[in-house]
Amino acid sequence: MEKQTDSNSPILTVAMITMNEEKAVEKVIRDIKQFSPSAEILLIDSSKDKTAELATALGARVIKQFPPKGYGPAMDLALRSAAGKVVVTLDCDDTYPAEKIPLLAQEVIENGFDIVDASRLQNKPDAMPWINYLANWGFALLASMLFFRRITDLHSGMRAYRKSMIDSLVYQAKGAALPVELLLRPIKNGYRLKVIYIEYRERIGTSTMQPLQSAWWTLKRILSARFN
Repeated sequence: MEKQTDSNSPILTVAMITMNEEKAVEKVIRDIKQFSPSAEILLIDSSKDKTAELATALGARVIKQFPPKGYGPAMDLALRSAAGKVVVTLDCDDTYPAEKIPLLAQEVIENGFDIVDASRLQNKPDAMPWINYLANWGFALLASMLFFRRITDLHSGMRAYRKSMIDSLVYQAKGAALPVELLLRPIKNGYRLKVIYIEYRERIGTSTMQPLQSAWWTLKRILSARFN
């Protein structure tokens, strides 16, 4: 699964959005390299600290986006810029298990799925505050009813996407909560989705998430994906 079609064209890109992740970036990149040694590692970085320098020293490709334009435009740039036929997204805070990257990629490469969602919410994770869990659960329930299938995790930062699907997908990059739309629009458009459950861990570093803004954009993206 890790083989390459030629020396310049990796099958797999692992893409991360980073902002001041110098406490975690070295560990996360080393974990990626351990489990997916031939993957391209791509960072869209808006940091003021040494995140970019540390990542570059470990062989990652870093695209600077400064001043920051927000998570949505950064994720869009990451997905569009990836060289791999499969793009696995990952938060650069050690909350997601890098050892699952090959499994996610395999489901796309070998089993024909277009998107594989690594859901954190088979049960409530110890590392997730109750208010976050209840909000995630409620929005997932709403999306499940609107899209007529069980959805558990709209906000997972770990997914595998078929690059050709991303290139053909129309979505609104600007704004928060882009993973919501990147899950729901493929469902609406009939792409093949598989869900696997993962362990979600305590993060390294400080979260930059803005809960109220994220909640508003989550609702907006659910309704937009369903009715537009």
